[in-house]
Amino acid sequence: MQQAYRTEAEVAKDGTLTVKGLPFQAGDKVEVIVRRHKHKEPGNMRRPLTGKPIQYIDPFGSVAEEDWEALK
Repeated sequence: MQQAYRTEAEVAKDGTLTVKGLPFQAGDKVEVIVRRHKHKEPGNMRRPLTGKPIQYIDPFGSVAEEDWEALK
C-alpha cells in the first residue's frame, strides 16, 4: 500500500516551496503534485444549521397525512 501525505504550504517570493517533516526516509522516491489551494467559505457550509437552536412546538403530536411533505 502506498503511503500518502497531505500538507499545505506557501510559495516563497522567489517561487520556491519548502516542505519539512515529511514521513519518508532519506533517499525515498516520491511523487510531487502541486496545485493552488482554494480558500474555503467561512463557517460550515455543508451543514449550515449545525449549532443552530431548534424549537419543537409539539414533538409528540401526530402528523396528519396531508402534512407529510414527502408524500406531495
